[in-house]
Amino acid sequence: MIRNDPYWWEAAPPAILPRTDVASRCDVVIVGAGYTGLSAAITLARAGRSVQVFDRQRPGEGASTRNGGIASGSLRPGFKELEAKFGTQRAVGIEREAKEARESLAQFIADENIDCDFKLTGRFTGASQQSDYDNLAREGERLVRTLGIEAFAVSRGEQRQALGTDFYHGGLVRLDIGGLHPAKLHAGMLRLALAAGAKVHGETAVEGIRPEGNGYEVQTARGTVTAQHVITGTNGYTDKVDPWLRRRLVPVRSRIIATAPLSDNLMKELCPKGYMLSETRALHYYYRPSPDGRRILFGGRDGTIAGDPAWPTESLRKAMLDIFPILEDVPITHSWFGHVAMNRDMIPRVFSRDGVRYATGYCGSGVVWARWAGTKAAQQILGDPAGETALDFRPPKAIPLYTGTPWFMPATFAWFMLQDRIKHPRRKTHAKGNPPASPSRKA
Repeated sequence: MIRNDPYWWEAAPPAILPRTDVASRCDVVIVGAGYTGLSAAITLARAGRSVQVFDRQRPGEGASTRNGGIASGSLRPGFKELEAKFGTQRAVGIEREAKEARESLAQFIADENIDCDFKLTGRFTGASQQSDYDNLAREGERLVRTLGIEAFAVSRGEQRQALGTDFYHGGLVRLDIGGLHPAKLHAGMLRLALAAGAKVHGETAVEGIRPEGNGYEVQTARGTVTAQHVITGTNGYTDKVDPWLRRRLVPVRSRIIATAPLSDNLMKELCPKGYMLSETRALHYYYRPSPDGRRILFGGRDGTIAGDPAWPTESLRKAMLDIFPILEDVPITHSWFGHVAMNRDMIPRVFSRDGVRYATGYCGSGVVWARWAGTKAAQQILGDPAGETALDFRPPKAIPLYTGTPWFMPATFAWFMLQDRIKHPRRKTHAKGNPPASPSRKA
């Protein structure tokens, strides 16, 4: 039977914190106890501010413990699109900040001794078409030239040195991207926030926020709090309490499946370098070896907006078999989803509205961006010049005819699937170069 809770929870389930009294006053209220909220709490509490963090679920029960653990800090738009939309100066700033955010996360994990299986593995992005390979090769050259990032193209003939498949037309390796155990990272951040003196209230929803004097009155399920500042870090879990933000963020289900444990020999064949993995299809998939090197974790957009039907799991399994036909008889042990938050700009954001600071809109790359944005929001409250960020400008625009339920996602998902079928028809299992599984090579 396939489990529908995250594979990550086996080692680090979301914490059930002892219930503590909600203080009637504090310096800062933070809404959301994921990476964003905890990073802000750590920064503020260490600076001597009184902080309370509220989450309607258990801390980290949302995307912070449901993601793929790929520390990419990716940007959806390419540099030319960023430049066209926001100008050269901001485009350069955002790209440089992505690099800095990745490096900052690695340094934070090391400095704080967080045991979360972090490793700078590198990432391979597979080209679904020859033209994609050419674009990736040029992008690699640009990353080396402009940002000093170690990156190189891998031709189709050399591909199996990077990844055990013939599915792609070559790809790009970037060595500045790593992998980690997301639930262990969250557990480490929660420990640090509590140790710094922040109060974290799990399973305590925020029910309303309104200006009050020189600050805010925050209504929660367990009492009202008066605070000087408020930070909202709800991202893909934004609810009706903030309808203004909800009209600007689209929660998209991102699902991951986990295989049963595989043999060492098979894992070495499929993932010889241990890279994090992605690709260029419209419905692009992301995947990786598990931190212990025994499973394949394979993720992609779900396409559903309610319930938990079986077909998204089977769709992911088929996509995995396109790449690794040898896994056809390997059981799936886990299938789960979390919400990522998209916005019309398709870049992470840090901004203020009526004095409330928002850190949000990570577009599926929150492992790096959420901690970075939460820290920036906290630094801004402290008046620290380090809080300046290229992500801080006008709020994302509202989405027409949208109030919080992404009714258009099934049609969007189907459209992307059609594009991929036209451009890259599904290949038969056991395609050339991927022989049928034999007993000696199966899990």
